[in-house]
Amino acid sequence: MKKYITYAMTAFFAMIAVSIAAPDKDAMMAKEKAAWQAFKDKKADDFKKVVAGDFLGVYAEGVSNMKKEMDDMQKWDMKSFAISDYNVVSAGADTIMSSYKVTIEGIFDGKDASGTYNAGSVWTKHKGEWQAIFHTNVKEEKPASQ
Repeated sequence: MKKYITYAMTAFFAMIAVSIAAPDKDAMMAKEKAAWQAFKDKKADDFKKVVAGDFLGVYAEGVSNMKKEMDDMQKWDMKSFAISDYNVVSAGADTIMSSYKVTIEGIFDGKDASGTYNAGSVWTKHKGEWQAIFHTNVKEEKPASQ
């Protein structure tokens, strides 16, 4: 019996340690919004504060790195964005994954890119700060009429 209590207490303290180390949903959503706002406002320095230099992105139009993100930032005329259905899952004390919807109104490279996108990011702690290391989004498509 003593052995089971020891196991239970160890598991309990391990869960507490992980929950303390993991960021809360609202804090991570604020980071996500900060990245989007910096991108929308074309503030590269602010964007780089929350997005890692070795960032990777995967989109319908191709794979991206930080240089391409900076180039694409200049091609956007984003009027607005709104994040909804935000969720986070911890993948350890220093890594989380997020999924959400983002509704965008804007033009990319001269073409209307407005719509709702399914999005996801991976964040990791770097020097005590959370930074996005991976992002993907794809525009929702309406089901084909049958």
